[in-house]
Amino acid sequence: MTQQLIDVSHVVEHGMVTYKGLPAPIICDFMSREASKEVYAEGTDFHIGKIEMVANTGTYVDAPFHRYADGKDLAQLPLSSLANLEGVTIRVPEGYGRSVYPDLLANLQLRGKAVLFDTGWSQYWKSEQYFEGHPFLTSETAQFLKGAGVAMVGIDSLNIDDTEDWNRPVHTVLLGNDIPIVEHLTNLHGLPDAQFRFFAVPVKVKAFGTFPVRAFAAVG
Repeated sequence: MTQQLIDVSHVVEHGMVTYKGLPAPIICDFMSREASKEVYAEGTDFHIGKIEMVANTGTYVDAPFHRYADGKDLAQLPLSSLANLEGVTIRVPEGYGRSVYPDLLANLQLRGKAVLFDTGWSQYWKSEQYFEGHPFLTSETAQFLKGAGVAMVGIDSLNIDDTEDWNRPVHTVLLGNDIPIVEHLTNLHGLPDAQFRFFAVPVKVKAFGTFPVRAFAAVG
């Protein structure tokens, strides 16, 4: 069977707003192709781009350092916590409500897996609705995931926590137990329920707790 790679990350674009209150990325030329013609031989040109952005842009992974000053930063996260993880997709039923409870995880074997919550919220990406009334995990669900020994948790929503709860219990529990979080996923409806490998690898940046990823699943 031929392996299929399924992209579950958003495209990062100039001026795109990921989270209200945080600046949009600025994507521009450092050296344009036209300017490079003055440097290289005739018929040879290059483009060197420049991007200015906050770490929480597009689809990104949170390392423990995002929440804890003494937690692992991006450079300290082992690849085994970010890549080639056995994945499982949790479907949040339509009409279930904003708060995602552990009942959706009953009788599942989750140890060592990347657990991805398909809420359907990514359909509102780049719209005003994306920022209001998003689904989130409860603190009870975070505790359940910790106890189940998961390797990573992802969600296709604005935030894995209720943004009205400034304690951020899900970030606190998961990152406090070295479980990376991936937020703003998309296209999770295109994944199978299980039997796939998940990858969400950021740039290896020291003293940084968050960075965009090209998240994808390998199926087959």
